[in-house]
Amino acid sequence: MRTQLLKLGAVFAMLGILAVGGGTAVLPEMQHATVHWFNLTDKQFRDIYSLGQVAPGPNMLMVLVIGYRLMGALGAAVVGIAFFIPDCALTLLANRLWVHFAGSPWRLTVQRGMAPVAIGLMCAGTYAIGRLTLVSAVTGRINPLSIAITIGVGAILLWRHVNPGILVLLSGTVYMLLSR
Repeated sequence: MRTQLLKLGAVFAMLGILAVGGGTAVLPEMQHATVHWFNLTDKQFRDIYSLGQVAPGPNMLMVLVIGYRLMGALGAAVVGIAFFIPDCALTLLANRLWVHFAGSPWRLTVQRGMAPVAIGLMCAGTYAIGRLTLVSAVTGRINPLSIAITIGVGAILLWRHVNPGILVLLSGTVYMLLSR
């Protein structure tokens, strides 16, 4: 059990440090690590991710639920410390350096260089979650109902400014009613 906790801590410490563009940036690697190394199912990961999106507060608190699901309260504590503390220390150090070099000409270059990296990582996370959602975990085939709901929600968001929480509840209800 101690070895598993150390492994869990090491994986989530790495993920926390790599979350350059936010939590979505590391979702594909988090999904891969938890499903392939720690035997979480795709459905469990998708459910935990969904819970993180609708629960109040920062959505990356979902890592605590992953730790709890894998190894109980101790797993949640290890994952929480490993995911958030190294990242906070690194952010504090980077911020101090950033302020120190405020007048440096390379600062704008670094900002411009990091933007595409962050955007690419977020797109990869969106793709990973989309793939989990649109492909049936049971059959491995594309789920047409999920695709129709996704296109509908996307169209609504492009057309009008609607609270995403309402759309999540509405699309979940539609899926439950139509999939039976």
